[in-house]
Amino acid sequence: MVKALVLTGYGINCEEETAFAFKKAGAEAEIVHINDLIENPSKLKEFRIFAFPGGFSYGDDTGSGNALASKIKSNIWNAMLEFIENENLVIGICNGFQVMANLGLVPGFKKNYGERKIALMHNDTARYECRWVQLKNFSKKCVFTKGIDTIRLPVAHGEGKFFAKKPVLEKLNRHEQIVFRYVLEECALANKKFPYNPNGALEDIAGICDETGRIFGLMSHPERNILFTQQDNWTMQKEILLRQGKELPKESAGMQIFRNAVEFFKK
Repeated sequence: MVKALVLTGYGINCEEETAFAFKKAGAEAEIVHINDLIENPSKLKEFRIFAFPGGFSYGDDTGSGNALASKIKSNIWNAMLEFIENENLVIGICNGFQVMANLGLVPGFKKNYGERKIALMHNDTARYECRWVQLKNFSKKCVFTKGIDTIRLPVAHGEGKFFAKKPVLEKLNRHEQIVFRYVLEECALANKKFPYNPNGALEDIAGICDETGRIFGLMSHPERNILFTQQDNWTMQKEILLRQGKELPKESAGMQIFRNAVEFFKK
């Protein structure tokens, strides 16, 4: 069975939901504390998927994801690089994406991991944004988003504004590493229009991957939309389906991201 490691530690608060999603997707998920990994970095060899969940690691006191990224870089960086070199998968959700950005795991041009090229800055609204957004997939290489065209997911962050210098943005576009962009309800680009783009992200970027497509970071929370009744509009969707004589689904769109990760190792 495919094993997924879901990281936990001080301030991380989405590990249970993330592990639950991987279990429903068919993986064996284990929540592992960062201190236990530091004590035994070789434990990483037991897993094929590594997840940085959402939350507020170390209270985001030194900037979102900075403290946890520093702890990883100082203690288990070589083990992380070995994990990646073995063609395993890594996903970072919200605060996890911020950690990955600080570590330089994405964009990882030419597999040069460790060099920070992007930032996730304070939202243009200067406040914490908790709402649902519509996303469109713009990359065919990301392992986690195979078969997904558009997806509706919740966001919950204060520092989610994607920023990168122009040469980096050009590379991301050229190499198909921009995975999700914020879009309007009719799927046209949000063009930074609030609330469709909830944070003012450049080019409406909501998630990117590395050049291999195996390392993926996104600001929205797929683990919060894996069941039909978790959708913000599920009661309306329920009535529509019932009036059409259709059966109500049990799962929702976010499950596909976790299922894609597990299925990747069954080919």
